[in-house]
Amino acid sequence: MEEGLRERKKRETRRRIADMAMGLFMTKGFDNVTVAEVARAADVSVNTVFNYFGTKEDLFLDREQELQESYDRVVRERAPGESVVEAFRRDYFAAMDAGDWRYGFNEGADVFSRLIMESPSLRARAREIDHLITMSLAATLAEETGADPDDLAPELVAGQILGLTRVVSRHLLRRTTAGEGRREALAALREQARAAFDRLESGIGGYGRRPVE
Repeated sequence: MEEGLRERKKRETRRRIADMAMGLFMTKGFDNVTVAEVARAADVSVNTVFNYFGTKEDLFLDREQELQESYDRVVRERAPGESVVEAFRRDYFAAMDAGDWRYGFNEGADVFSRLIMESPSLRARAREIDHLITMSLAATLAEETGADPDDLAPELVAGQILGLTRVVSRHLLRRTTAGEGRREALAALREQARAAFDRLESGIGGYGRRPVE
């Protein structure tokens, strides 16, 4: 129990620091906020901030592991007879209906994206995270399908699936940033996403289909 309490306290501290940091970043811009300001706002020391977050960029992009694990679950929990593409299609549209942050469907995603684009260091870190998540998904696909170490299919499939979701979700951000109503933009995006997944299905749709017992 004691260990559980310590871990819970650590999670709460990490979340408080991240929340305080995000509030400052949203108000002042990422490059205009120092780690010392974040520490003061969260009532911790600068060293404590770095105990939880390796870099200032990680304070902003603090849900990498959560995102990575969610994609891995989509693969591992696909239904019998369901391919990897079908599982991601189902997850993507469920996320759209729920306003899930993982694909940028949450309120405030446009502001979050704008702050990344305004900061060279955040753009670089976001690209790095995209690569790490893609490689993690590729490793999960290789494990799930029993792929040979020299088989490029897991990495190719991971790149195509996540590339699709990123491109389609960026399209939503462009439309809402341009002033289009969110409901109208989502309705149009749904059709775009269906067409994109249809195209992907015709190419790699059967890949990783779980056997029906």
